[in-house]
Amino acid sequence: MKDSEISGWMWAEACQLIDQADRLQRQFFRVGVRNQAPAWEPPTDIFETDEEVSICIALPGVAPDQVQVTLESDVLSVSGVRLSSPPSALIHRLEIPYGRFERRMRLPLRELKLAQSVFENGLLSLTLHKR
Repeated sequence: MKDSEISGWMWAEACQLIDQADRLQRQFFRVGVRNQAPAWEPPTDIFETDEEVSICIALPGVAPDQVQVTLESDVLSVSGVRLSSPPSALIHRLEIPYGRFERRMRLPLRELKLAQSVFENGLLSLTLHKR
C-alpha cells in the first residue's frame, strides 16, 4: 500500500470516528429545553431532489401514535417517546435509547410542504414537496 493510500485511509477512519462520537453525544447526552426531561436524538438522513426533500428518521420500538411532526418555515421538529421495558424486567443490556426524544433540524429550503408521512418498520419517512 502506498503512503498516500495509507494516509487517506487513516483520515477516512478518523473522520468516521469523529462522526460516530458526535452522533452518540447528541443522542445520549443532549439536554432538552429547560423544565423538560432530557431527550435523545434519533439518527436522521436527508435527501434532496429537484422536486422534493426526503427525510428518514430511525425510531425503533416507537409506536406511531407516540410521534409528533411539525414543520414551521424551514425547521422540522420530530418528537415523542419510546416507552421503556416493564419495570419488573431484568435488563441485561440496554443500547437503544428510550424515553423522550426530539430532533429539530433546519432544512435546506424554506418553502416546503409536508406531502407524505409513512411510519413502517421503525422508520419514519417524510416527503416534503418544494413549492
